[in-house]
Amino acid sequence: MSKADHDLLEALNDDYIHSVQHSDVKRFDEILAQDFRCSNPDGSLLDRAGFLAQTAKPVTISGLRTEDVEIRLMGDFAIIHARTLYTLPDGKVGRGRYTDVWARQGGKWLCVSAHVTRN
Repeated sequence: MSKADHDLLEALNDDYIHSVQHSDVKRFDEILAQDFRCSNPDGSLLDRAGFLAQTAKPVTISGLRTEDVEIRLMGDFAIIHARTLYTLPDGKVGRGRYTDVWARQGGKWLCVSAHVTRN
């Protein structure tokens, strides 16, 4: 993996998590592929428009952060695995995992798929 690609994907992963926490639809509009899909913890599958609509709603969690981020580069595809920690409205700690798939399209990295779990 080139250091430049790794560093860029690391920054994009940080942007993605920041955008979830802050309902940043504008940033997601920039980094999601047109055919993006997201598998939610409830089992629903959202297309890009559905995900952007979901993102526009204010989140009830705070302090969203990642741990154990693993970036795997495979040519023009990359898979990012990580754990999440956050604070629920009642003050308890929430946990989850996600797997995001990124593809180099038109010379830039775009997220094509996300799968999110919570426990």
